[in-house]
Amino acid sequence: MPSVKRHASKILKEYGQAQSELIGKAVVLTDGKAGTVEDVWLDELHGLRISIKGHEGRWPVSTIKLLQS
Repeated sequence: MPSVKRHASKILKEYGQAQSELIGKAVVLTDGKAGTVEDVWLDELHGLRISIKGHEGRWPVSTIKLLQS
C-alpha cells in the first residue's frame, strides 16, 4: 500500500477510535457547558470537534475539562 494510503488509513482508524471513546460520554467544557457528547467531527482547521447534546455548536475536543471514566 502506498505511504499516502497508509497514512490516510491510520488517520481514519484513529478518528473511528476517538468517536467510539467520546460519543455518549459525559463531559464538562472549559466554558462550563456540560452534557453528553453527541457527535465527533474531523475539522481541517481545528482537528477533532465535538457537539454536546442540548447545546448548539461544535467545540474543539481540547476544551474538554473533565471526562467521565
